[in-house]
Amino acid sequence: MTVAETAEQHGLHRVGARPTLGRYLKQTWERRTFIYELAKARVQSQNQRNRLGMLWVVIKPTLNALMYGFIFGVLQGGNKPADFPIFVVIGVFLFEFFTSSMNGGAKSITGNASFVQSLAFPRLALPVAQVTQGALTLMPMVAVMFIYAMILGTTPKWTWFMIIPILLLFTVFNMGVALVCARITVHIRDFTNILQIISRMLFYTSGVLFGADRLLSQWPWMLAVFDWHPIYQTLELARGYIMNDHLLQPRGWMVVSIWAVVSIVVGLIYFWKAEERYGRVD
Repeated sequence: MTVAETAEQHGLHRVGARPTLGRYLKQTWERRTFIYELAKARVQSQNQRNRLGMLWVVIKPTLNALMYGFIFGVLQGGNKPADFPIFVVIGVFLFEFFTSSMNGGAKSITGNASFVQSLAFPRLALPVAQVTQGALTLMPMVAVMFIYAMILGTTPKWTWFMIIPILLLFTVFNMGVALVCARITVHIRDFTNILQIISRMLFYTSGVLFGADRLLSQWPWMLAVFDWHPIYQTLELARGYIMNDHLLQPRGWMVVSIWAVVSIVVGLIYFWKAEERYGRVD
């Protein structure tokens, strides 16, 4: 009889062994209070280091919207979308949530090496806490985004409440992306440097600053690609309900929902498969 068989016979289990996926998710859910408190503490700590505190949460994307909006507004000329200022504000504010989830998730394991090596808990809690931190930061940003919309001439309407399910799906999608990036970074530490390039590339190619239907009208194949672009379709849904009273956007909802489900399923399985590897992070 092997040592493993003897241990199993006496109810002993290997320390750090990967549980089944169902049990893994249950263990993570049992630590939901810890995840929320960790995310909240990080938001507070991050703001305390700045003289303007929580204001920087809004100031940074606002300055980005002003700068990039002016530059791309001039470059696009007559091809820029209608109500371009609020178009850019929505794009920049929501994309900020995506980048914080992706980049923060990538560092969630490697950036907490001592924590990971010292305590026994499902490592899934760390990237989930990171995305939760981004969601907590997003809340005041969304409130300010609506204020900007009214200042820029958009009339408040009941369709604004559709931002809630949109952000829920976007959060699920971001969670899956964060999980994939978290595992990749454990194996390839330089991936965080590559992510900076990926983030910038996505910022310029996800419709944050332009309307694909106007700018790419001469390239039907590119429009077909954007029809399945998860970030672009999320931004289009948000803009449609905030700016234009769009009651139904079935294709947008379908695309965003599919990407959210695929992202979280792939991310969870991919991250869970390497659970034993995280305890040996160095």
